[in-house]
Amino acid sequence: MSQQETIQLESGGEISLLVDTVDNAKAQVIFAHGAGANMSHDFMNEMSFLLNQSGINVLRFNFPFMDKRALTGKRYPPDRMPKLLTCYQAVIEYVYQLNEESNNNLPLFIGGKSMGSRVAATLISDSGLLEIKTSGIISQKTIAKIKGVFCLGYPFHPTKKPDNLRLEPLIDTRKPVLIVQGERDTLGNQDEIISYQLPIHCQCIFLEDGDHSLKPRVKSGFTYAAHMTRAAHEIVEFIDNTLCEP
Repeated sequence: MSQQETIQLESGGEISLLVDTVDNAKAQVIFAHGAGANMSHDFMNEMSFLLNQSGINVLRFNFPFMDKRALTGKRYPPDRMPKLLTCYQAVIEYVYQLNEESNNNLPLFIGGKSMGSRVAATLISDSGLLEIKTSGIISQKTIAKIKGVFCLGYPFHPTKKPDNLRLEPLIDTRKPVLIVQGERDTLGNQDEIISYQLPIHCQCIFLEDGDHSLKPRVKSGFTYAAHMTRAAHEIVEFIDNTLCEP
């Protein structure tokens, strides 16, 4: 079942949601979009569908700058990290409020595509927890209930700026992290990522010849559809393995 919802914020703003649920789900994920496309982009639709097929409920949402683009027709840049964190925090709080009202105890995982994955990883890092404590929007107790984070095309650095690394959210957390990355991703390719020597709680899966959107070149012999299916499989396996841990 798919439905649109809206979170009304105390500030007067709102957050648009897409909720895709299945019968007898085993887990729930919050799935954030990247900097260039909204929650209804083909990538987001396809991944949500694949996760639904594996018994995972998926909630997507738009960051404020993306809704602003839709209203004005202008291509606004992404908001700065504090505002992105505030938005993601509000969505998590909304999910937990709904779960309490419906007595739904599904385990929760968070993640996203590119920028959305960076926000999710930052949210559960020590620096993110400090931001949460300062803002007072959501409790550390609520964040502690999140089981893990998945990252599809994590932006390890900006394009053509390999020295401007964004490793802290991945290193500075005690939660398990799954990264599914294209081998030739321009925001962090396989050779670069191996050289970072990420901590053991970060599992990184490389998709053959994949770019930042996980797409391989035709000449590689691999297909985009197969890579999307593999990425969804890795997320589901990550969820299953995390839930099996004591």
